[in-house]
Amino acid sequence: MEQQGSDIIANRYKNFIKKVCETGIVYALQNHDGFATSASALYENEQGKAVDILCFWAEGARAKSCAINHWSNYQITEIALVDFIENWGVGMENDGIIAGIAFDQKMFGYEAKPLDLILALVDEIKATKKELPLQKFENLADLEEQAKVANG
Repeated sequence: MEQQGSDIIANRYKNFIKKVCETGIVYALQNHDGFATSASALYENEQGKAVDILCFWAEGARAKSCAINHWSNYQITEIALVDFIENWGVGMENDGIIAGIAFDQKMFGYEAKPLDLILALVDEIKATKKELPLQKFENLADLEEQAKVANG
C-alpha cells in the first residue's frame, strides 16, 4: 500500500531525521493517560488489526498544531535524541509499535519501523559527525550493529 501523498510524507521524514539530529530533541504529545497514538494505515498485527503508532515531531510548533480533536488535551513534551534512540526506539520495537513521524492535522505522516528509524538516525549522526552520549551502547558502531542484527 502506498502512503498518502508519499513524496510529501517522505520529505517530512527526511526533514525529521535531519532536524532531530541537528537539535538533539524529538517532540511528542502527552497527557495524563500517556502519549499521542494513532493506528497504522500500513501495518497489521497477527490478528489483522492495525498496529499502534506513537507519534513524534521534529518541531514543537508542528506537534502543537496537532493537539486538536482527540488530542486536544495533550501537551508538548521534549525527548532527548539519545533517550529517543536508546529507550523509545528499542522499546517500540520490543512492543511491536510503529513510529509515526511528522503527522499532520489530518493524521497523515510517515510510518517507520523503529529499527529502520534508529538506523536512519545513526546514518545522519555519522554523516554530520555529531557526538551522541550513548549510555546503553559502547558507541554508534555498536548501536548500529545491534540494530542491524535485530532488524534481520
